[in-house]
Amino acid sequence: MFSWREVCAAALGALLTASALAGDVAHPGVGRTATSKELAAWDIDVRPDLKGLPKGSGSVARGQDVWEAKCSSCHGIFGESGEVFNPLVGGTTQRDIETGRVARLTDSAFPGRTTLMKVAHISTLWDYINRAMPWNQPKSLSVEEVYAVTAYLLNLGSILPEDFVLSDQNMAEVQRRLPNRNGLSTRHGLWPGKEFAGSARPDVQGSACMSACSGEPKLVSFLPDFALDAHGNLADQNRTVGAQHGMVTARPAAKGPSPAGAAPAAVGDGKAALVLLKKHACTVCHGMDNRVVGPALREISQKYKGRDDAAGYLAGKIKAGGSGVWGAIPMPAQALDEADALAIARWLSAGAPN
Repeated sequence: MFSWREVCAAALGALLTASALAGDVAHPGVGRTATSKELAAWDIDVRPDLKGLPKGSGSVARGQDVWEAKCSSCHGIFGESGEVFNPLVGGTTQRDIETGRVARLTDSAFPGRTTLMKVAHISTLWDYINRAMPWNQPKSLSVEEVYAVTAYLLNLGSILPEDFVLSDQNMAEVQRRLPNRNGLSTRHGLWPGKEFAGSARPDVQGSACMSACSGEPKLVSFLPDFALDAHGNLADQNRTVGAQHGMVTARPAAKGPSPAGAAPAAVGDGKAALVLLKKHACTVCHGMDNRVVGPALREISQKYKGRDDAAGYLAGKIKAGGSGVWGAIPMPAQALDEADALAIARWLSAGAPN
């Protein structure tokens, strides 16, 4: 007779053997084992101890060239960014570099928080730039370009001199100069650390929602109007089994059919145009008189207002998106009504009046 422990051990061994054999069984048309080269292409993370950092180097001067060609359109020539992205540089001092703690992080009167104020590890900068930048062509930078851009960014923050060459050999040395390298702390109310000796209270108290509750809430997802139907009706694309059936994202049917061939009303003034521009989030990437991610709206107007087909052309560009006319950064296709697209296009072709 076998003991219960021996029976369990035998059953577990058989299960593991069957699982291993199942992994070797070919399933035609259902994937294959990843090659070592494919795995290496994904295994690119760089850790705070700098494990995973590839060999290479890049100078501040080289980084400036790469920055101006591939980074400045979003982040500004000096890392000041624009209306869409947060500033990368600013808010740090020479004293912060010496102490490793950014004093302005605790100054409620300081207007903002930049990347160099918050980041605690140089590996965070290097890894993020390497895997995600530039946003329209991630992973397109060479190892040398990533070193160079990282060096230039740190130079903008007065952390590295202009003649510095950043490399895998001196990254640990540069880590010791980051202004907020000692900023990882539990000295806050989110979850009190040992330094509080148990006397601190979390900054959020749940007493208000622990009594006189209004009933069990129902959590749902929602999409803003401009995102509805961007990829079709999600409810039609999910399986009917399981918990997630997909919410209905189809646009509501129009209340009444428009006469055949009827043109949408033109936007006659800037106030009406601004309503549509905000409704469809155009102002996230386009300022009225200044460039943000894309060109200024009046800049577009000046370029096309003399064309006879300007309204139709611009409406098509708004709907289809594209790149190359104003630079390398693409504008994605926009899921707005034909009437709204043509109304905005007509306003632009009319000179973008106030």
